[in-house]
Amino acid sequence: MLNPRPCNVRTRSNRNLISAFVRVAVLLCMLATSVTTARAQTAEHSPANTQENVQAPLKVQTNFVLVPALVKTKAGEVVFSLRAEDFVLTDNGVPQELRLEQDTDAQPVAVVVIVQVGGLGADHLEDYRDLNPVLDAVIGGVEHRVAVVRFDSTPSLANIFTSDTDQASRMIANLDPGDGGAAILDALKFGIDLLRAQPPSYRRVVLLCSETIDSGSQVSLADAIREVNDTNTAIYSFGFSSTRAAVAHEAAKLPRPGGSPYGDEAYAPGGCMSHDPAADPDAHGNRRVQALDCASDLLPPIRLARMAYLAAKDGLQRNVPESVAELTGGEYFPFKNKNSLTRDLITTSNDLPNYYVLSFRPQAPVAGLHALALSVKGRPDLILKARKAYWVDAEAGEPKR
Repeated sequence: MLNPRPCNVRTRSNRNLISAFVRVAVLLCMLATSVTTARAQTAEHSPANTQENVQAPLKVQTNFVLVPALVKTKAGEVVFSLRAEDFVLTDNGVPQELRLEQDTDAQPVAVVVIVQVGGLGADHLEDYRDLNPVLDAVIGGVEHRVAVVRFDSTPSLANIFTSDTDQASRMIANLDPGDGGAAILDALKFGIDLLRAQPPSYRRVVLLCSETIDSGSQVSLADAIREVNDTNTAIYSFGFSSTRAAVAHEAAKLPRPGGSPYGDEAYAPGGCMSHDPAADPDAHGNRRVQALDCASDLLPPIRLARMAYLAAKDGLQRNVPESVAELTGGEYFPFKNKNSLTRDLITTSNDLPNYYVLSFRPQAPVAGLHALALSVKGRPDLILKARKAYWVDAEAGEPKR
């Protein structure tokens, strides 16, 4: 007869051995989990992977710039048959890969009607009566919101956003005369700020009725250029001429050749950053201006951006409504009377749904104003209206749509 005791001892030993293996396996599992968690936490909190550093490049990669473009023949007929590959777009001189956005004419639209009631604007208040049919035509049969801004020396909200175009038209028809001011740039900033608060899915449109020369705005030309290019807002302008006295007064403020910043004077032998005051006379001793002059000569994209800025600045000094329409890819119409306004609003209603909306994703864009140049391959005979610039926020490093 076999003695069962040794067998029990071996069984207990085996059980103890298995138990030991199990404990070791569990311990190793826990250790592996701890190491994995620690690595994940280390990666999450390491300086190279802070929330700011992770999001910054993603913002640039996922954002895109919209470029509305209206293409017509010289006879004024809209061209419908173009594709994305038919266009050529450069951003500060660098070619971009384009995409054609589909069905943009069906998107909802937010419209701000900005009307000058001060200065010469008071003489045109009668021209705004009975605009409801053409305002309906401009908006089209899509979901919409319309707000009305009046301005003289200062802008103010005459009618909050409403889907009732009758209400908006009545407000426009019953505007009262203001003071003698014409703060066009302040009014544009006011209206664009209203649009900035609207849902991103809405197209943004400004209808501006004003004289050509700004009088009394507090916003600087530089800030005005940024505001106009900071959002994807198309501006359609209807401008009546300022008085000759006002034009002469404003023209006297324009920089003269050889005395304006960022001129084309030759640098001295010491180079563009020479400490010799004669090296860059147009900088007037300002080393930051001199540095920008120097950098723009060495880096062509910066020069293009600077040229775009100067062109926009000069345009705003000469004719505000025409300049902002050109910058945003909208349209400018000389405003003479009620008949011309009605006719040009009908033209706008026909053109608005027929824009090509192109988009591209800028890669690591430089902060500041960017010059856009759009053309149609092999078709110099076509007339093209398109957005001329966009702005990149220096803090976020993010292009503005």
